[in-house]
Amino acid sequence: MKDRIGLIAIRVFVIFAILVMFFPVYMTFVGASHSMTALLKKPVPLIPGPYLLQNLKIALLAGTRSAGQFSASGLTMLKNTLIITLGITSGKLVISFLAAYALAYFDFRGKEVFFWMVIITLMLPLEVRIIPTYEITAALGLLNSFPGIILPSIASATATFLYRQTFKGLPEEITEAAMIDGAGPLSFMVRILLPMTRTVTAALIVIQFIYGWNLYLWPLLITTDPGLHPIVVGIYNMLNAGDQQAEWNVMMAATLVAMIPPILIIVTMQKQFIQGMNEREK
Repeated sequence: MKDRIGLIAIRVFVIFAILVMFFPVYMTFVGASHSMTALLKKPVPLIPGPYLLQNLKIALLAGTRSAGQFSASGLTMLKNTLIITLGITSGKLVISFLAAYALAYFDFRGKEVFFWMVIITLMLPLEVRIIPTYEITAALGLLNSFPGIILPSIASATATFLYRQTFKGLPEEITEAAMIDGAGPLSFMVRILLPMTRTVTAALIVIQFIYGWNLYLWPLLITTDPGLHPIVVGIYNMLNAGDQQAEWNVMMAATLVAMIPPILIIVTMQKQFIQGMNEREK
């Protein structure tokens, strides 16, 4: 009887937690489906309205006025965000894989020192080193450019650590068999290691895609051209309406659109993500 009561209590708590987390998403949907007049009235509407398609059309096809200037359209900002996200994700995976491969399979002086230097960078996020990073980016002439947004974010200590630990966990017989078959370092990496780390790679794709999609502070700092703003920065700029009232309904519609790609990535790659994390725990 006690076990049954405990199980029911756990289920009730989980359902309550899900509702609490889902409520802001629901309110975003409600706000995106009402007119501006309805949102400014009290009480705030809790039931969806009839203006969802109209607000989505404005958010995707038309710019909104922010601080006296028109921002880029939602489609442009989505395109920018996709370019930035794919650049950061692919860059992190490639660099981390190569770094982990060198740290796991090559013997050179100071290898452990370099490994711990990589781990230490986990304590130094971009926000901590943002001033020297900005100075270097400006000196290279990369302000207001996609390379300027992407390049400072493509190194990942987390991905390097996960790949290295995965390589260390592989049986030594695989390396010996590859050497006997005459596989060189490049052939061994491409033909053997890449297929064997696909689940870890899938998990990292989900993590890094969400990181790149939600990147906010760095693009906000180095871009002044609205045509280069990602969707997160664009939503922030919608709040900066100057003397005019912020278009909350359009902003909610843009927020709703911005949620869709990360959700799709998580839903479509959920199985691979869980499998990759479980394999790392083993």
